[in-house]
Amino acid sequence: MSIVKINALTVPAEQREVLEQRFASRAGAVEGSDGFEWFELLRPVEGTDQYLVYTRWRSEEDFQAWMEGPMKAAHQGGGQGGGEGGGARPKPAASGSTVWSFEVVQQAAPKPQG
Repeated sequence: MSIVKINALTVPAEQREVLEQRFASRAGAVEGSDGFEWFELLRPVEGTDQYLVYTRWRSEEDFQAWMEGPMKAAHQGGGQGGGEGGGARPKPAASGSTVWSFEVVQQAAPKPQG
């Protein structure tokens, strides 16, 4: 079955709009990747300042291939990544990041009506 990667991003209130705009501008960046199944950016409503970046993949190998290819290139080219150097790279909107990994063991979808 599929695997899920959730990146929990700690985002200060004044950086929320920046983070959302950066993700909006990357639309389509992952959708063509081999093994990619789903993406969602989840905005906190209450109880936390963490955004959740949810992606689902066919396999761990597909996720790792994306991390070492398109994702790595995007971060080196001024995407969501942080770090030093690069001059023109924007400051990261998130102040912290933790990645959680899961295997999908059960799933359900709405039943067709009719």
